[in-house]
This record gives sequence, C-alpha cells and structure tokens, in this order.
Amino acid sequence: QARLVESGGGLVQPGGSLRLSCAASESVFYINRMGWYRQVPRKQRELVAVIFAGGETEYADSVKGRFAISRGNSEDTVHLQMNSLKPEDTAVYYCNLRTTRLTNYWGQGTQVTVSS
Repeated sequence: QARLVESGGGLVQPGGSLRLSCAASESVFYINRMGWYRQVPRKQRELVAVIFAGGETEYADSVKGRFAISRGNSEDTVHLQMNSLKPEDTAVYYCNLRTTRLTNYWGQGTQVTVSS
C-alpha cells in the first residue's frame, strides 16, 4: 500500500512562511482529493485545505488568504504554501489522500511551530 511522505515542517517566527510538501510513495489511482489537516494536543484533527481532482480548493476560515494548496507535477503530490504564519498555526500537519472508493491514506505528520 502506498505511503504519504511529508516534508517542510519546522520552526518559524510569526509572520514568516513555510512550504509543506507531500508525495505518495507509489502511484495511487482514483484520487478524489488531497489535503492537509492539523492537530494540537487534546483537540480533534481539523481540515486546513483540500484540493479536488478537478482543481477546486477549499480552506478553513482561519487560513483563508494566508495558505495556498496546489498540486505538484503528478496528481499524487500536493504542496501547502503557508504565509503570514501565526502562533495559533502551531500544530502537527498531516497529509491526506482520499480515493473515489473512499480509501484514506495519511502521512506520518510534520511539526510546524510558530514562535518568536
């Protein structure tokens, strides 16, 4: 089964930028959507941004205008450009891939810390 491999997390100051990337370890077919979720301790994982197979995108209200999701060179690769980062964006970010057959793939998570 394919794995999702994430990269790009780290420590950044408030107002800074980071770019997260996610790629499937092998080809995945029937992709419906790819996206990013985030989670902080003692809270539920929340959707940050998603891009559908047709190119449509959706964002959490808290990140609209600051984050941008895009596909890479292959349809099983996705990026998340995060600008104007705030301390409340601090979380573990998880990549997700969902197929039209409702199979979900998850990455291992990458830590994003926004702090001065």
